[in-house]
Formats: sequence, C-alpha cells, structure tokens
Amino acid sequence: MTSMTLTFDAVDEATPGPKWAARWARFWPAYEAWFVARGGDAGPSRDECCAALKHYMPELIPTYDRLVAIAGGSDRAARFLSTWCPPPYLGGCSLAAVADGDDVRLVRNYDLSPDLNEGLLLRTEWTGRAVMGMVEFLWGLSDGINDGGLSVALAYGGRSETGEGFGITSILRYVLETCDTVGEAIAVLSRIPSHMAYNVVLADVAGRTASVELAPGGGATIMPWAIATNHQSKGRVADRPGFTQTVERLAHLKGLQANPRDLGRNFLKEPLCQDRYSQGFGTLFTAEYDPKARSLLLSMNGERWYQTIDVFREGQHTADYSRASDGSATVSTLTGAKRGVDWSEAAMIDWTRLAMDYAAGRGQEVSAYLPDTSVSKSEAA
Repeated sequence: MTSMTLTFDAVDEATPGPKWAARWARFWPAYEAWFVARGGDAGPSRDECCAALKHYMPELIPTYDRLVAIAGGSDRAARFLSTWCPPPYLGGCSLAAVADGDDVRLVRNYDLSPDLNEGLLLRTEWTGRAVMGMVEFLWGLSDGINDGGLSVALAYGGRSETGEGFGITSILRYVLETCDTVGEAIAVLSRIPSHMAYNVVLADVAGRTASVELAPGGGATIMPWAIATNHQSKGRVADRPGFTQTVERLAHLKGLQANPRDLGRNFLKEPLCQDRYSQGFGTLFTAEYDPKARSLLLSMNGERWYQTIDVFREGQHTADYSRASDGSATVSTLTGAKRGVDWSEAAMIDWTRLAMDYAAGRGQEVSAYLPDTSVSKSEAA
C-alpha cells in the first residue's frame, strides 16, 4: 500500500519574502494545473479580481500586490491569489468553541486526503499585526488566531453550488488581519460574500463564541451553538452526508459536556476523528486555539506542537497516516505509483470521476484517472 504522509512546516516570516517565495515555487505548479483544469481561466479578469479585492478587503491590497510580484506577476497568478470567484473545492471538518468564566477554546479537526493539504503553519505580520494559522491557497487560512486573541476556523458547508464571492480562506485571513472580537468578525462575514457554502466558528479573548453559516454569493446566519460540521440548517441537503458522517458528528458535538480545557481531547476520538485516509477522508490535524494565551496546540497523528503568537518556533514533522488507514482503497500522490506523473499532467486528470470514486470508497491511484496513452497502434486500429 502506498505510504500516505504529510510534512508539516512551521514557518515564521513577518513580511512576504524568500520563505513565501519557496512555498510558491513548490506548490504553484499543482495549483496552476488545478486552476486551469477547473476552468479558472474562464473566470473574472485580473482587473475584475483586483477591483473586488479593493472593494471588499482594501487593507489586504499592499500584501496582495507584494505576493503577486513575488509570484512573477502573471495574470493567472494574480487572479488565483485574489480568490475572487475561484473554481469550486470541497473538504470536511468538525468545529467547536467552548468558554466558561476562566477559559476559552476553539478546536477543529481538518479532514481530507494527505495529498490535498499544504501542511503549513505560518506566522506573519503582513498588515502590522501578528497572525498565525494553517495556510490554504498559499496565503489564505483554514484556521488561525491573531495577536488580539481572536480565533477562527472553517468547515465546508456541504453544498457544491457557487455564487459570486471570494474563496473562504482569504476571507478568514482578512478577519484575522482586521478584527479583534467575535462581533467585528461577524460583521465582516456578513459583508463579504463567500463563493461557496461554509460554516465558520469563532472565539475571542472575552469568551464570546459563535457559529456562522455562509451562503454561496453572500448571506450569513448565526447559529445557536458554536459548533459546525459539513452541512447547514437551510438550503439543499448536504453532498455525501453518509460518507462524511456530518449529521452524526454534529449530533455528537451537541451532546458534548466538555469544559474548555477538555474539549480538545474529544476531537482525538471517534466519531470526530476520522481514519479513512485511504478513501480520501481522514483527520490530518487537530488545532486547539486558546484565545487568552494566544496559542495553538497542533496535533498531527501523534505529534503535538505548542505555539504562541509571541514565542513561535520553526520546525518540521512528517505524519504517516498509512497505519491508520483501513486499507479498503489506495491513495497515491500526484507523482504516481504506477508510472511517473508530473504536475503538468494534472490538468488531464478526470477530477470528477476521481472525486466520485473517493466519495464511494473505491478511490484508485491518481495516475489511474489520466487518459490512457498506452494503447498500441494495433488496438487503436
């Protein structure tokens, strides 16, 4: 069976520079192939993307311009980094925030294939304030905390339809760059449209917590409990609810009677912790944020990192998920196990069939979804 691993890096870079440039060089070929294959070139123009960013998140423009310059300045890179009306993407997660008179915690499990996460914990000071969190799409955040103690995490909302809006990870980046409280964050989430359905859980140093459902194209609904999985209270039924066990996980979260200090332990056990890595749906990491300590406890398949905004240590850890896999299917990276596959070939992969196979638990090596170019002349005749 293919070894399923993910290397996590903890990186500290106050302003975008050589460290971010190295990440761009490493991951852009894969993202570019995905962007092209999913119709990104037919999306909004560079001018339209920049105009949207200036309208909704003007505080990020200096950072965005610097990132685009480091990335080489191409139109495709600029449109990708804007995240305005990007191609659709999916995922999984469980989220909860709990507070009492003394403590506050926000905890999330990130559930996906090891092949589909960047594994980057990044601390920055891009707009003058310190922010640290788990990176997606090279500068957005799937979860994080800022120097004011505001903590935030996202979960896919379970519906694949899209609307006019931004990729959620850049919205979370903006929240942490500009907000100090849950109330301020809710105002931002209500104002800035998300391109897909997402659930966002928040916590701040004062002990305020919230869960917000974002609709494709805009619209925010505040939920009664600060918990979320991969479906929403309104709209179409979630995609693949049986496979993701989203309803069961939410019911489990509703029944938890955990205090803030014990909340994280529950995310390391079933049903919140998933081990179906071979099917493309396993818990890659658990992130536990403490707003008062401005800290993160990151658990990665047995390894635990403790980081704070003020004392951040760079490091690296490779998590091996193969032992946790149930072995019912095999996942390979895009380097391919059957034959050599480079990132330039990723644009030819039948991503729709791949996603459907993994959802049904019959995923194959990624190379199996490339067009068959090995047909002999006699067979072709």
